[in-house]
Amino acid sequence: MKKTLPSSLVTPDHPDHPLLHALADDITRRAGGAATLAEAFPAMLRRCIDDVIMTPKTGRRSYDELEKTEKTYIGTRVEIELRALLRLSRGRLDTVILGHDVDIKNTMGSNWMIPTEAVNHPCLLVAADESRAMCYLGLIVARPDYLTVGQNKDAKKSISANGFAHILWLLCHQPYPANFWRNVPPATVTHIFAGSTGNQRMATLFREITGQPITRDVVEAVAQQQDFMRRIRSDKGRGARDHLAEEGILLLSGHYDAPLIKALHLPACTGSEFISYQPQTQAEADLALRTGAPLCWPPRQSRLDL
Repeated sequence: MKKTLPSSLVTPDHPDHPLLHALADDITRRAGGAATLAEAFPAMLRRCIDDVIMTPKTGRRSYDELEKTEKTYIGTRVEIELRALLRLSRGRLDTVILGHDVDIKNTMGSNWMIPTEAVNHPCLLVAADESRAMCYLGLIVARPDYLTVGQNKDAKKSISANGFAHILWLLCHQPYPANFWRNVPPATVTHIFAGSTGNQRMATLFREITGQPITRDVVEAVAQQQDFMRRIRSDKGRGARDHLAEEGILLLSGHYDAPLIKALHLPACTGSEFISYQPQTQAEADLALRTGAPLCWPPRQSRLDL
């Protein structure tokens, strides 16, 4: 998406203000409020993109590695997931909001392609900026004056430079989760997924990537098993957490171990994130042991036969 966006002209004296604000209010209400929308929408986008990249199965780590057809499918997936998130029905265009036919447009670039059938109709604009980990959600009435003169071979036009000022933003420059694997070295990705069991892959993940919050979705992708959470919990000495503890590595849950995570001055984790850390001093080890966290200190040699 463009780094610099013009201030929205959709103020009370704008001709599209009543319609766009009514649509925006309904979308926000359907999402459960502005705060919930700001949390759920970015997470939904992240899932849509990562489910197509499929790092665990393909070894690919970024959107740029996708085939053209896969990039197109992301737009379809976002449309489906967004309707589900907002509990919207299908319409003559992509959906119907407050009785108005609305087209849903998605881009991973800096603009949207508006089809002829959507001209003069409201459009719900979705954008994800992978390089800056920012996302966008806006509304516009796709009036001809807001579109480019030129068009592609399918007669689709883009929003003009001046047209961007006629977007009402629900979310603008909104941070969203960066692709976890994007900055992980290829050799590390290969090493993690080389494990033949869920415990092996899980232990390698948290052994190789320490001090960094890791989401539940990443854990599930690495485990590749139905009961993936079992690989994180202590499991009578058989789980990844047990084996890492023997090596002097803590595997902590943002839900259960938040006080210890804070006391060790580690990055804050949400309730669905995990973080590993190897204490560097006896004082840190004692702190962990006092909380009941499984930890062997001093650590034994790394276990490879999980």
